[in-house]
Amino acid sequence: MSKKDCGNHESYYRHKLYRRIFACLLSLIILILFVILVIWLVLRPAKPKFLLQDTSIYEFNLSANPNFLSSNIQITISSRNPNDRIGIYYDRLDVFLEYQDSQITGVTGIPSGYQGHNDVNVWSPFLSGVAVPITPYLSDSIGQDENAGVLLIYVKIAGKLRWKVGTWISGEYHIDVSCPAFFTVANGKDNGGLTPFRFQKMTDCNVDV
Repeated sequence: MSKKDCGNHESYYRHKLYRRIFACLLSLIILILFVILVIWLVLRPAKPKFLLQDTSIYEFNLSANPNFLSSNIQITISSRNPNDRIGIYYDRLDVFLEYQDSQITGVTGIPSGYQGHNDVNVWSPFLSGVAVPITPYLSDSIGQDENAGVLLIYVKIAGKLRWKVGTWISGEYHIDVSCPAFFTVANGKDNGGLTPFRFQKMTDCNVDV
């Protein structure tokens, strides 16, 4: 047998070995993905449910030339884990308020923590903004809403969470929560020393994970 033939045999066996290694790795990846899919279908994880329970406006004042908005608002919001076999780690939750897609308060952090199966967490953070600059359009819109007696503000939550199944913990997932807060506004700012803004009802929040 010539040296050339020996070289061809070595190349053939080497390629055959590579193909076997590749086939084994591919089979292992497919098996792992299949197991993950089966586990996922059996557990059927559901994203947490958020509910805006109450909102109290203690300050909501506009100033003109330039246009500034100062506010001090407390919200009460709850989160429920609807899963029977999956826990949730909230690694970070940042809360703020929006009016017509514009942020009107600073960001307040909610303490991180673990939420067990079917557990409910309740938070009541204060959200405030001191002389937040807004556009003349937003200033006019707020004035029109107050004169009309109805105001709509959105409570926004942005953060990260992880799923926990037994001893296994997933990587981080982004979570975005949007809760509409409807208020009626009493005519005029003189309301017997009481806040002119009255929260209407508890509302379900939209949750994206």
